[in-house]
Amino acid sequence: MGKVTGFLEIDRQVHKYQPASDRIRHFREFTLPMSDKEVEKQAARCMDCGIPFCHGPTGCPIHNQIPDWNDLVYNRDWDNAIRNLHSTNNFPEFTGRICPAPCEEACTLNLEDIPVAIKTVEQAIADKAYETGHIRPYPPEKKTGKRVAIIGSGPAGMAAAQQLGRAGHDVHVYERESRPGGLMRYGIPDFKIEKHYIDRRIEQMQGEGVTFHCGVNVGVDKPVAELLAEHDAVLYCGGSETPRPANIPGDDLGGVHDAMPYLVQQNRRVGGEPIQSVAWPSHPIIAGGQHVVVVGGGDTASDCVGTAFRQGAVRVTQLDIRPQPPEKEDKLAVWPYWATKMRTSSSQAEGAEREFQVATLEFIGEDGQLTGVKCCEVDEERKPIAGTEFVIRADLAFIAIGFAGPAMVGVAKELEGEMKIVTDSRRSRNVEANDRDYRTSVDRLYAAGDVRRGQSLVVWAIREGRQAARSIDEALMGTSVLPR
Repeated sequence: MGKVTGFLEIDRQVHKYQPASDRIRHFREFTLPMSDKEVEKQAARCMDCGIPFCHGPTGCPIHNQIPDWNDLVYNRDWDNAIRNLHSTNNFPEFTGRICPAPCEEACTLNLEDIPVAIKTVEQAIADKAYETGHIRPYPPEKKTGKRVAIIGSGPAGMAAAQQLGRAGHDVHVYERESRPGGLMRYGIPDFKIEKHYIDRRIEQMQGEGVTFHCGVNVGVDKPVAELLAEHDAVLYCGGSETPRPANIPGDDLGGVHDAMPYLVQQNRRVGGEPIQSVAWPSHPIIAGGQHVVVVGGGDTASDCVGTAFRQGAVRVTQLDIRPQPPEKEDKLAVWPYWATKMRTSSSQAEGAEREFQVATLEFIGEDGQLTGVKCCEVDEERKPIAGTEFVIRADLAFIAIGFAGPAMVGVAKELEGEMKIVTDSRRSRNVEANDRDYRTSVDRLYAAGDVRRGQSLVVWAIREGRQAARSIDEALMGTSVLPR
């Protein structure tokens, strides 16, 4: 815990943002760092709550020891706070920026709507680790002689690779794109996380003996069977990439796009790469001077909103089929779980017009080009209400309603075809593997992250990558010292 009476004496404070009028002019991160003294005061608010739900299964999937490192920061012991945080989380600079912080929802002080600023403290610890030289290679003392291949370099693949590399295995990560990071690099905009943080971790992991093979599309350029023959174990961390079908009439009109090609294109522009991607080929999509409609109410939709504003969109409207949530939840009914309540992302706060309890009926166009989106209000069962139809002008529309499993090409196609791998019973066709040993129905092939559990958070991917690494290490060596 922090200061005994800290939660009574100190008000909650989190990072402030650059004004929206300034931040929409660039794609860089726009949070304004807090001083060490301010962060230490926020850490002091962590109370002796008896049962710290923040790092239990309801709060933090990777079980960050939040009260412990809050106490260390409060006592200005940043070095041990850094060590403690990294004992459970390989990449706190990622989660400190892009995790929605279920830990804060589970904080005891959230019963009064003033939770400890856990995410702010976590990011400060991670950034301090870079400043003080803690983020450096930690190579193993000896090698095991075992070879492990990892397919995919998103957060699950990266976490597993680092754990296995530090255990002494010869780890080879195969990435389809030109740079590692998966959708964390190519899907999440730079204004939420700048990609030099990923580059720093890749450099660290290379210093620990991990080898990255970029531009290798496993299942196309190199069969999975070949990887299994060359390695003692293979971990599949391919992510969830297939857009959930919207089945909206007119979705073949020019100007209607799935969200991911749009986001990937802009991230590649910012990164100085050609916009054409192996997985997301498309002609250039630019929102400058356009009226934009985003279908969907989640994080991906919000990322489209922020990207469109930065490209110079005239107007951005976001459609959500769900009813507008209450401003405040019933704490006694939902705490310490994630609550459904009105939330406004930084991108939405930049000027988006939000429509709730609205269904998208049809994309309307002229001469094959989108001109508008026909909508209507829906009832509690999401059925259209007659007589409520209206049309929103639109030059561009992005469909962001989630993902329905791995891309059914390359790895997934080979696994389902030649190897007859077992997938789950849902239409998503995620790879079947439990969350204890992460083994698939194919011998020596493991699966972790979104390709196993479905579309989820970066923090869940890190958890699964770490746990899968321990399972593989245990299978190869008979025992493991890696944490689970």
